[in-house]
Amino acid sequence: MIKEKSCGALVFRKNAGNTELLLIKHRCGGHWSFPKGHVESGENELQTALREIKEETGLEVSLMDGFRQSVEYFPKPHVKKQVVYFLGTPDGDDTVRRQEEEISEYRWCLLEDVEGMVTFKNDKKLVNEAKRYLERRDDL
Repeated sequence: MIKEKSCGALVFRKNAGNTELLLIKHRCGGHWSFPKGHVESGENELQTALREIKEETGLEVSLMDGFRQSVEYFPKPHVKKQVVYFLGTPDGDDTVRRQEEEISEYRWCLLEDVEGMVTFKNDKKLVNEAKRYLERRDDL
């Protein structure tokens, strides 16, 4: 069994009193999901997530303490993939500059609409975990 590991984040912003989550559409597979990518040698999970978000979206983000979710799946036979997700907000400018080689589209979506837009069941679960986490926070 080959094991792969990636890290990424659910990136959200406040806009006109609403919480919006950034979705990206991957060129490979055409699914809507979140920025993520493979861990490179010498990186920890947080470093990987920050680098991948920057590469795929152009955004500098701050990751929030207390939110770390891990999902596992089998993208192909004999390959087990773990993806660790964090929750983050853009540092200042929230203008997305997508990585055209990998990302075909992006959207800022209302948090309550995201679950219906993401493709995979694991991502739907992540969205619900993020909603619960954000509802518990009174400083946002």
